[in-house]
Amino acid sequence: MRTLAVLAATLVMACTEAFFPFISRGKELVWGKPAESHIASILEESKCLVDTAMYATMQRNLKKREILSPAQLLSFSKLPEPTSGAIARAAEIMETSIQAMKRKVSLETQQSQHPTDALSEGLLGIVANMSGCLPYMLPPKCPNTCLANKYRLITGACNNRDHPRWGASNTALARWLPPVYEDGFSQPRGWNPGFLHNGFPLPPVREVTRQVIQVSNEVVTDDDHYSDLLIAWGQYIDHDIAFTPQSTSKAAFEGGADCQVTCENQNPCFPIQLREEARPAAGPACLPFYRSAAACGTGEPGTPFLGNLSEAPPRQQVNGLTSFLDASTVYGGSPGLERQLRNWTSAEGLLRVHARHSDSGRAYLPFAPPHAPAACAPEPGAPGAARGPCFLAGDGRASEVPALTALHTLWLREHNRLAAALKALNAHWSADAVYQEARKVVGALHQIITLRDYVPRILGPEAFRQYVGPYEGYDSTANPTVSNVFSTAAFRFGHATIHPRVRRLDADFQEHPDLPALWLHEAFFSPWTLLRGGGLDPLVRGLLARPAKLQLQDQLMNEELTERLFMLSNSSTLDLASINLQRGRDHGLPGYNAWRAFCGLPRLETPTDLHVAIASRSVAAKILELYKHPDNIDVWLGGLAEDFLPGARTGPLFACLIGKQMKALRDGDWFWWENSHVFTDAQRRELEKHSLSRVICDNTGLTRVPVDAFQVGKFPEDFQPCDSIPGMSLEAWREAFPPEDKCGFPESVENGDFVHCEESGRRVLVYSCRHGYELQGQEQLTCTQEGWDFQPPRCKDSRSLPRASWVSISLAALLIGGLAGLTWTMICRWTGAGTKATLPILETSGVTPQLRCRKRRAMGTAQAQDPEQDSDGKEGRDTHRLPRAL
Repeated sequence: MRTLAVLAATLVMACTEAFFPFISRGKELVWGKPAESHIASILEESKCLVDTAMYATMQRNLKKREILSPAQLLSFSKLPEPTSGAIARAAEIMETSIQAMKRKVSLETQQSQHPTDALSEGLLGIVANMSGCLPYMLPPKCPNTCLANKYRLITGACNNRDHPRWGASNTALARWLPPVYEDGFSQPRGWNPGFLHNGFPLPPVREVTRQVIQVSNEVVTDDDHYSDLLIAWGQYIDHDIAFTPQSTSKAAFEGGADCQVTCENQNPCFPIQLREEARPAAGPACLPFYRSAAACGTGEPGTPFLGNLSEAPPRQQVNGLTSFLDASTVYGGSPGLERQLRNWTSAEGLLRVHARHSDSGRAYLPFAPPHAPAACAPEPGAPGAARGPCFLAGDGRASEVPALTALHTLWLREHNRLAAALKALNAHWSADAVYQEARKVVGALHQIITLRDYVPRILGPEAFRQYVGPYEGYDSTANPTVSNVFSTAAFRFGHATIHPRVRRLDADFQEHPDLPALWLHEAFFSPWTLLRGGGLDPLVRGLLARPAKLQLQDQLMNEELTERLFMLSNSSTLDLASINLQRGRDHGLPGYNAWRAFCGLPRLETPTDLHVAIASRSVAAKILELYKHPDNIDVWLGGLAEDFLPGARTGPLFACLIGKQMKALRDGDWFWWENSHVFTDAQRRELEKHSLSRVICDNTGLTRVPVDAFQVGKFPEDFQPCDSIPGMSLEAWREAFPPEDKCGFPESVENGDFVHCEESGRRVLVYSCRHGYELQGQEQLTCTQEGWDFQPPRCKDSRSLPRASWVSISLAALLIGGLAGLTWTMICRWTGAGTKATLPILETSGVTPQLRCRKRRAMGTAQAQDPEQDSDGKEGRDTHRLPRAL
């Protein structure tokens, strides 16, 4: 009886949810609602365009499993995780649909004496739902256990309970100024060749690089204050708070042109054009460039739309990471990645390490799983030239350059060191409790090193006081979401401080006799620089004892980045400066002067004004010669070229933008380490003692380090023994219970875990199960005078179902299938819809998107050629046919 009741309920729900919308849609067709009737058809065509391009990409990838070009390497470094990919696909479908509907409304308005009303917000909501965007625009469901106040979610969601999407992964980057697209909706600046900005076309980004930004590797000035580690930390932290993946399709949505080859602007292809005289002999006319993946909605909570189609939100870009300084570089920003990174056999809450290689007994990052793209350099001496696996870390760019890999490796070791020590102090802690506590400490250290040690050096003391200032407590109105201009322009200032060489030093901090310095292009995506290059220590010594490149106005970026980016043998290269400029245009970032006005800085209207901000007259003159109008200057270039503020490594504009972002990241984070509920007073005092120098001492073979890891120094006079470098004592984390406690800790749960917290002064255990298992019993147990109020739950394998359940599911499927066929037949007869589809396309086994779309278009063409039936108009013109603009 129970099984039958479940089956009956399933049928009722299926009929209600699945068929009533069909009937409702049928009535709308009969009652003559042309606007509604077009939505499903347009969405179908949009899905065809997007999915066909993605299918073409997949087919090309299958044929070219090997990474053979720099553009493919860049695509690998911008590869979205599954949730980001699903959002990007849904957002592209939604955007393509809205563009089609705009064209249709415009066409009908021109053909009619009565203008067509713009589609309502309700209908745009239907578009969001049917495209797949809506689930990613609604507020997430936040947990209500006491753990929600103790540990942050891996996705960053629910940090602010009033705005649970603020700072969460896979949400839109924040807009501090509205975007400037050439069509007002999604077309990048520079998309249309004849489009004029303030009376002039924008200069090709490659020409800006060649004439203003690029400098020879040999003409590089060393920074006499700061070490290479300062630059590495900036890039590492950038990868903690922002990741904008490329479009999941590498082929144009209309026509399927390969973005690796085409030099035409066809979404998502936005190639970087090369002037004929600047092209290599017999080389391509452009460099490949893919637009950033779109985000669903506006990025503003509660306002997915602004009212109607004419005010539909412009294209936004998705941030695949949490915005918070939470060490997602170590732990990832999604449950799926976090599961891959953890060592589930460890009772100490450890992270996975490399199974085959170690560094004098110290751990390396593990390799990515076999199904991941083989994008990195092969092992030296390996047969063939096939690429090999990359390191697996919380961020997919960990293998990009050796400095990044070094920092990722340091923090992997630091987590495992802390976890082992915490478990030794608190033997009663479960593996999950140890993991969460170590993660919490590592996140706090990232925050301390960044705001205490790094940001003041970048902004200078005066700008730091103005834009950041002292911590005054959590601000629930501060939105911590990383802004588009910060991620896409301001925080990319560090590219101008990257040295062209990777320096590796011996134990005396001299050039290593067996490990000579490498040009940067020789070390891109090369795990073997560590594994077969002396391990971590030579790289860390080089980062500590060698100066960074100084950013000068006539020495902005070296050729390793502008001419040899991700260079492979016998292949073309990429240009990081041009990519940065093109990315800003892709995102519709307003120009340099608009951002100066945003920061309260004077606009620069004349050559004299520009010379005030940029001391080098030749650089200022070249910029104006290229852009013709100051308002046209790309914000990344304008901010990069400004004179430094006193004691800073940025000018006024970037100091403002970076400072505002860092303050928002700090003040808007409920789990910021200084917030009173996060750590005890004793724990905060210990955390303040720690430093990046101490992390290096604890996790490498170095015995002497500078007290300040970011200050470049000479060895041995500026280096101190590790014994004299202060660090925190974990005694402040020792947990003890009063003698009258009658609960203790229950035994561990098979395939599950528990974490301890407090609620209303009582001890609480919150249980969870591992992936593939579901909790049966009470999730939360509370300690009472009689002991725990419930028995511990069990974790049951959710992948196996009892036989009776399979029988019920089979019967339900048969009944639902039969009822669906009958209902659809009745609807078709009632509405006269025939076989024309009005629902979103469903993937069917064995039918490619191209074939499905061709069939659909052929059917539409055949219907267009049929004469109208019945002169009285009962079956006249098909009111829900797609406009020819599609």
